[in-house]
Amino acid sequence: MVTAHHQGQEIQQVVYRILDANLDRAREGLRVIEEWCRFGLNDAALAETCKHLRQEVGRWHTPQMRAARDTPGDTGTDLTHPQEEKRADITSLLQANFCRVQEAFRVLEEYGKLYDPNMGSAFKQMRYQIYTLESTLMGYQRHQLLGRSRLYLVTSPVEDLFATVEAALKGGLTLVQYREKTADDLIRLERAKQLCQLCHDYGALFIINDRVDLALAVNADGVHLGQQDIPIAVARQLLGSQRIIGRSTTNPQEMQGAITEGADYIGVGPVYETPTKAGKAAAGLEYVSYAVKNCPIPWFAIGGIDASNINDVIDAGGQRVAVVRSLMQAEQPTLVAQYFIAQLHRK
Repeated sequence: MVTAHHQGQEIQQVVYRILDANLDRAREGLRVIEEWCRFGLNDAALAETCKHLRQEVGRWHTPQMRAARDTPGDTGTDLTHPQEEKRADITSLLQANFCRVQEAFRVLEEYGKLYDPNMGSAFKQMRYQIYTLESTLMGYQRHQLLGRSRLYLVTSPVEDLFATVEAALKGGLTLVQYREKTADDLIRLERAKQLCQLCHDYGALFIINDRVDLALAVNADGVHLGQQDIPIAVARQLLGSQRIIGRSTTNPQEMQGAITEGADYIGVGPVYETPTKAGKAAAGLEYVSYAVKNCPIPWFAIGGIDASNINDVIDAGGQRVAVVRSLMQAEQPTLVAQYFIAQLHRK
């Protein structure tokens, strides 16, 4: 006959096994994140935050829990998922491990209450700390990638939108803006979702033109604002400090305004006349030369830039360019993207 005491002991052993497995999982995930903070970013403060969390987790890992471990009898050890077998880039690797730690902390928070009332509240606090760390680290990653990006694709509505963008991503593109002024919101939302996933699969940044709400809805990396759009300060309030905000500028006054308001990057142009900005006079290479000397944040020359004139922009000092038609209407977007990126890395 199974006594209530015996049954209680069995349940206690199961709880110990759950706590043991998730304490291991949390520590392993934290170690993966910590190594990138230490060796990839050389950021002692972030690495120390991870180490502190890892040690805090370790303090709860008692001999009783370790003794309850039954690896051969654990039915979960053979379970895997195709996504676990591959990591597209550092960002997806970090996000996978943040998810792993957050899930483990949630389990530890709930089952920990059965072990020690303080354990539940301790892991609740740690769960909030890991959310903050994720936000900081993902922002860091985004801004680093922005700094490394030389070519910026701004989309236009074309029939083979996804195939064109993917072809350009295969050519090494790392920055894409979804721009579509006239489609219904439901269509825009669906396209933005798909493009965001596509960009992140290739380790590229995904920006949405104008619409802060759409950017939040699809977890985009940021927004690009025109001069008539909402102020940067309002967008920042809604998006937080970790996402990217860009601003179009056509002259030195607009450039200084965008820098003062806290833009992460600006567009400089239109360098040449372009149907994308019909009726807008070209700012010319003079504005590019001004940006070379006066713009302390990343900036992209934009407007009518193609294979025939990109070297004039580069000779004027431009190191980053944004294009629309020359990629969206290219017969071979992969080759065009490769050519632009190769030219932009010449200097």
